[in-house]
Amino acid sequence: MSTPNDRAPGTSPHSAPGEPVIPFVNWGGMQALYVKEVRRFFKVQLQTVWAPAFTSLLLLVVFTVALGSGKRMVLGHPFADFIAPGMIIMAMMNAAFAHSSFTFLAGKMQGTIVDYLMPPISNLELMVALVGSAVTRALCVGLAVWGVMALLPGVHVTVREPLAVLWFGLMGSLLLAFLGTLTSIWADKFDHAAAITNFIVQPMSLLSGTFYSVDALHGAFRTASHLNPFFYVISGFRYGFLGTSDSPLMTGALALLGVNLVLGFLCYRLLVSGWKLRA
Repeated sequence: MSTPNDRAPGTSPHSAPGEPVIPFVNWGGMQALYVKEVRRFFKVQLQTVWAPAFTSLLLLVVFTVALGSGKRMVLGHPFADFIAPGMIIMAMMNAAFAHSSFTFLAGKMQGTIVDYLMPPISNLELMVALVGSAVTRALCVGLAVWGVMALLPGVHVTVREPLAVLWFGLMGSLLLAFLGTLTSIWADKFDHAAAITNFIVQPMSLLSGTFYSVDALHGAFRTASHLNPFFYVISGFRYGFLGTSDSPLMTGALALLGVNLVLGFLCYRLLVSGWKLRA
């Protein structure tokens, strides 16, 4: 076994200049950033996890009482069963956006952006850790909302197609995680992020068919709904619970995959360029 004293004369125990110490993937650094981000939202889980579950439960009760009386049926299912899956995935998507849109923006406002830019991890590793933590928060919120709704009398949220639930849940969470990351890179103050939430995310969520079937729409309204990627997330995720859908599942699955690839590539390119992040 060789020892430090066995080194050739004139050699240094340190790596030569320019020689990579971590030649491939910095798993340790990526894991540390991911755990740090997960711990960040878990420290205030009453606000980040359980508050969305409580809000979704209140919305379900209000809409069921206001619109679901008289055993109203939508797509052959009770109204409460119809809107419950959409509210679960909508809460997940909002949680993913809230998490990822806060990361870089908070660093800019607090002067701690260097904590994300200086560690020895690549831009791809940085993006994977941040987006992964946003998806984790979305999963926690989804499980909390599902658990609360499962305890509500008269509401059935039994999973029938697990693959559909997993795929569209993942695609929807990634979609908003990437969109939130882009917002966090672009925004210079919290008003900018709030503008994206109020004028893009919330309208697309509410007009995605969460509380109604798109089949009931006509003309331009129906066409506009089919151009909304949120619609395919809601419809595909609902199919996993009800076994029926008002959109082509394969079309939606592939379209969401394509949109996420484009948004992910855009996030990566912006991180590489350092736009609005590095001086």
